[in-house]
Amino acid sequence: MPRALLSVSDKTGVVELARGLAQRGFELVSTGGTARALADAGLRVTGVSEVTGFPEMMDGRVKTLHPRIHGGLLARRDRDADLEAARAHGIGLIDVAAVNLYPFAATARQPGVSFDEIVEQIDIGGPSLVRAAAKNFRAVLVAVDPARYPEVLAQLDRPGGPELSFRLALAQAALAHTGQYDVTIASSLAGFAVEGTEIVRRAVGAGPMRPTLEIAVPKLRDLRYGENPHQKAALYGGVDAGFIPWTVLQGKELSYTNLLDLDAALRVVLEFAEPAAAVVKHTNPCGAATGASAADAYLRARDADPLAAFGGIVAVNRPIDVAAAEAIASTFIEAVIAPGIDDAARPVLARKTNMRVVVTDFAAPAGARGDEDLRSTLAGILVQDRDRVVEAREPWTGTARPDLLRVVTRRPPTPAEWRALQFAWRVCAHVKSNTILFAAVDRTLAVGAGQMSRVDAVNVAVLKAGDGALRGSVAASDAFFPFRDGLDAVARAGATAVVQPGGSVRDGEVIAAADEHGLAMVFTGRRHFRH
Repeated sequence: MPRALLSVSDKTGVVELARGLAQRGFELVSTGGTARALADAGLRVTGVSEVTGFPEMMDGRVKTLHPRIHGGLLARRDRDADLEAARAHGIGLIDVAAVNLYPFAATARQPGVSFDEIVEQIDIGGPSLVRAAAKNFRAVLVAVDPARYPEVLAQLDRPGGPELSFRLALAQAALAHTGQYDVTIASSLAGFAVEGTEIVRRAVGAGPMRPTLEIAVPKLRDLRYGENPHQKAALYGGVDAGFIPWTVLQGKELSYTNLLDLDAALRVVLEFAEPAAAVVKHTNPCGAATGASAADAYLRARDADPLAAFGGIVAVNRPIDVAAAEAIASTFIEAVIAPGIDDAARPVLARKTNMRVVVTDFAAPAGARGDEDLRSTLAGILVQDRDRVVEAREPWTGTARPDLLRVVTRRPPTPAEWRALQFAWRVCAHVKSNTILFAAVDRTLAVGAGQMSRVDAVNVAVLKAGDGALRGSVAASDAFFPFRDGLDAVARAGATAVVQPGGSVRDGEVIAAADEHGLAMVFTGRRHFRH
């Protein structure tokens, strides 16, 4: 009688698989909760303890680590010595293994979960079973994905048995599964440190960078192409790999550039607790705004640069209601991302059949991949902490955060200028360098993005806004002004206050220029380059 081993944490489809195996004459061997689920479904099950002669022990930590299990998986059918050893020791051969692992990633993502709780979700026996079965894939079918159970049954019905290519594909998927699992464990535990006698979660950005970078991420889907049609591309991710899932509710397939722009727009609105929206083109915000509602914020963001907003990518940090949906649908928008879509708003968005509508969890859990930025170069992989504008989380006033904010001009900002400077600074950090951004209290007015000099950045912003449109605005510069010419250009554009990191050897000249123009200027001591 052929034998199947079933030991799964995710029990999706396992009863149906087991029933199909039993109908094909398989003896079912199972562990713990899986055995109970099969027995409850009326299936005859042999417990692992009956096979090994040992009880499951230590709260389930030890159950399948036994020669009568692993010998049954590893015995090569074309080696007489292996088969004789199995017979001599009463080892029954195992022909199918359906195994998936403890939910380590899901546990590690839970808010407030303790280190010890996470450690208990490190599966020991499961990966050993999967690796053993995959190593002997010519003789053992190993399934780690419930979606493939029907294929397993279909292949068993093939004349001549399962194809070798199918066996190899299952083994490849199984080893990728255990590899990703180990990487997830290593990455998660790297986020803890010892404080006294306690093991605590390390604060984001604290401590040295990890000594090795572990990356094992499954492919979610192929993309039509990359940035250009001659470039192949794919999206890799998944919850178990530490990424936040994006759900596409409607629209054309997401492209490579759509995904980049959605990410850029999402990063902007995550800076704000109040309702906020951003419109992005080519990873740069062409408009961003806050408002009383999602619709109000979106309209202000769009109207900051309506020409550039055409065909843009939108993010809002509130669920999209009917009013917001009507506003978004009134513009040609490629894609929109939000934390949710109201039921009544869906038919409104559905009128734009090609527009991609994406929802995701804006409350990223601790340890998500969003805590780090990775870039590929010809020299290797660059890794850095995600840039957060922490200095702008609290309201800026004349006395707020003196450790971070320093008024360096004779004239301090007015209350309205303080609010506008804080808004500008939060958005400026998400624009490609060199950046000069002009803003009002609640919206961008013009964005000079990605220029080779700050004077050029000012000129681009003025060109986009039009003569006189920036009078009474504030300006933000993502890094210091190396010469006073950039500050002079900002003043000519009509700004009355400026925020910048400071730190230039010519800060004195720049401050003097601001005083000459009657500008208020604030140093943050922190730059926000974005290359």
